[in-house]
Amino acid sequence: MAVVGGKSAASFSVIKRSLSLRSVLSGGRRSAQEGRLVTRASHPLRTHRHPAFVCFSCQDSMSETLRTCYAYLNQTSRSFAAVIQALDGELRHAVCIFYLVLRALDTVEDDMSIPLEKKVPLLQDFHMFLYQPEWSFSESREKDRQVLEDFPTISVEFRNLGQEYRDVISDICHRMGVGMAEFLEKKVSSMKEWDKYCHYVAGLVGIGLSRLFSASQLEDAEVGRDTELANSMGLFLQKTNIIRDYLEDQQEGRAFWPQEAWSQFASRLEDFASPQHLSSALSCLNLLVTDALHHVPDVIAYLSRLRNQSVFNFCAIPQVMAIATLSACYNNPEVFQGVVKIRKGQAVTLMMQATNMGAVQSIIAQYSQEILQKVSAADPSREKTLRILSLIHEKSLSPAALSSRAHHISPVYVSAAMLLAALSWQYMNAAAGQPPGGADMQGH
Repeated sequence: MAVVGGKSAASFSVIKRSLSLRSVLSGGRRSAQEGRLVTRASHPLRTHRHPAFVCFSCQDSMSETLRTCYAYLNQTSRSFAAVIQALDGELRHAVCIFYLVLRALDTVEDDMSIPLEKKVPLLQDFHMFLYQPEWSFSESREKDRQVLEDFPTISVEFRNLGQEYRDVISDICHRMGVGMAEFLEKKVSSMKEWDKYCHYVAGLVGIGLSRLFSASQLEDAEVGRDTELANSMGLFLQKTNIIRDYLEDQQEGRAFWPQEAWSQFASRLEDFASPQHLSSALSCLNLLVTDALHHVPDVIAYLSRLRNQSVFNFCAIPQVMAIATLSACYNNPEVFQGVVKIRKGQAVTLMMQATNMGAVQSIIAQYSQEILQKVSAADPSREKTLRILSLIHEKSLSPAALSSRAHHISPVYVSAAMLLAALSWQYMNAAAGQPPGGADMQGH
């Protein structure tokens, strides 16, 4: 039985119950690069003359197989299907296919009914199936098994992409499959291994997406080359997912919190779900939140480089959702008793606001301040938490960031943000089975 599985991330988390994208990635734990200040370029985000926010207008020009791929995207990615479909030009199709390929790979990893002797080679060789027109897999019992059963539809559209996109998708699929296979029977013991696992299932997504952005020429080549920053984008999302989903994973027999962290406070990870161990549970929770926060300076540096509005929205929305989720989780007993939720209204507001660097940094500063106000004098990680929050505060309120808040946003993109928020609201309601105006949403 796989010890680790089901937490893959793809938008910068696209795959892990998203966003993420699902959430969209270094073998070792990295620090916050505290000595390096981020220099923000002064030129504004670039927009295209005729930006396409969703694919509805281009349905008639799509092949039948590509239309099917977008149908699968909407079925499997939930709220962030709208974010993918808001990307400009041919990048939209490349990211859609990238997502579906990784979703198919992730479905294999998640499926506990597949014997290990079959699953390991499937994961390791999955990238080769992209060039086998007839390959499909009909033995999965997972809810998203259709992407495996109808994989020829996805693979043909992969082969229709430009070579520059195919090379990236195939390479990331290969590296991710090998990494997933490595952790099938391996516990996440150390903090270093936690980073390594998150790299395989989320960091690589960030690296792949960044390379796709650059290949499309919508972003500078530097975005695709700087794998360290791209890796942090994915790790921040993935760690947030893992922290938030403690109870759900425990109930499903899965363990993702690193033993090096939880063993400082308990003899068994499952003990944290017991009320008598709440104090120890909160100490471990706060330690992991603090570790995740060390990626925020890299997130700020990465986002500050982006020049295309649709790419910026695509990357920024999951990150502000993550910082809001971490703030909600920090020192919160509900992590061990139920599901920590972000209200739908809060989520939609974040989606509409996260359209420029200044607004994103204001959001980061807001939620960092919320965490700061909850830091206990008795918390074992207090000093580390205060140090990283101080660094985040410095970067989010720098003079360059303040001046960027006056950045002009084209009315057409404001309209797009409102449309995206409305679409996401619908996806959230559909996923939760609730009518508009219903209860809280889970931060998936």
